[in-house]
Amino acid sequence: MKGKFSRRKFLSCSLLASPAILGADAVMVEPQWLKVKTVRVSEKPTHRIVHVTDIHHKGDCPYLEQVINTINSLKPDAVCFTGDLIEKSHYLPEALAFMRNIKAPMYGVPGNHDYWSKCRFSDIEECFVNSGGAWLMDKQVRSRDRKLHFTGATCLNWGKPRVHPPQPEGKNIMLMHYPLFVEKLTPHKFDLILAGHSHGGQVRIPFVGPLIVPFWVGRYDMGWYETDAGPLYVNPGIGYIATSIRFNCRPELTVFEV
Repeated sequence: MKGKFSRRKFLSCSLLASPAILGADAVMVEPQWLKVKTVRVSEKPTHRIVHVTDIHHKGDCPYLEQVINTINSLKPDAVCFTGDLIEKSHYLPEALAFMRNIKAPMYGVPGNHDYWSKCRFSDIEECFVNSGGAWLMDKQVRSRDRKLHFTGATCLNWGKPRVHPPQPEGKNIMLMHYPLFVEKLTPHKFDLILAGHSHGGQVRIPFVGPLIVPFWVGRYDMGWYETDAGPLYVNPGIGYIATSIRFNCRPELTVFEV
């Protein structure tokens, strides 16, 4: 019948359209399609911790405001940040203005872009301390209720890393930027280890994985890993590097019930 759209034609058109649809998703949808993932670490959790990483703020204020509002809506007992707040130092005041709106103690460590930007870490430290948390440059602190211990690594010395040992009482949470640094933590063992840096590869091919990941990621490109130093979670991050493309790898806030 004239004008009839056959199944073969439909499939052909779908295949031809797929690259355009996938490209539009990767460029226009996923980069800011924020995902909230919840992970239960303890059988009877007493604390909610939100992990945020790799913000890479470049001036997109509405998006960062959405991220901060989402964090606050989750009502965390603490927020853990594992590096790369900015890439260029002139964005630091604006980024910190948003971070100050987080309504929970913030504990964090720097990432490679924070170092490369040559921004003033003292400004970041002031923001985190004023929240009730800490900027953990190879430091360890205890939470307000004294039930959680937060340890942070700068990851500057891989030969002889400075890592404070876990405390015998309470839960011990390790923060670091580079996932591969987990192999430097033994013989210490933590209840939860958080890292970023990888961005999950930003583009992940189904059944294959990321096309490319940064240095010092190793096999720990995204998600949950059981390691000799304890359970490691690698968050795919909030922002992007090089290009604002994400495919099969949405930006994520991770809620840990500890």
